Amino acid sequence: MVIIEDTRQQSGKHDIKHNWFMTHDISLIRSKLPFGDYAPVPKISIDTKRNMDEIAGNICGAEHKRFINECKAAKAAGCQLIILIENEDGISDISQVHTWINPRSVYSDKCVQGARLQKAMETIQERYGVSFQFCNPEESAQRIMELLNEQ
Repeated sequence: MVIIEDTRQQSGKHDIKHNWFMTHDISLIRSKLPFGDYAPVPKISIDTKRNMDEIAGNICGAEHKRFINECKAAKAAGCQLIILIENEDGISDISQVHTWINPRSVYSDKCVQGARLQKAMETIQERYGVSFQFCNPEESAQRIMELLNEQ
């Protein structure tokens, strides 16, 4: 099990609790909580991306390592991570990502294109249980609420 400990908890003053957690296979993630000192990890978390270009950069660009570490952390904590990609490219499902044409390809033929991005997304889905979902930007808030209410 994984729980969140508020970062305002002073280091070294809660060793008895920490030792008990450790001996009972409970891991701690330190993060700022809006209230309280300890809380369960959420069962679902939604990460929004403003467009296909942003998710391409996260998966196939300089942000790759950070992005994968977040996917691993969510899986380890038992949290369903949903990546909600807002786009106006007409993509509504991961099976359509291969049709995406990177607008940066005008400047470089080395940038990631849809087919490679789709394959990487499918691999991440399989390895880490991440769900990639798509919507138009104006549908994003409503879609977030639908996803949260499904839990």
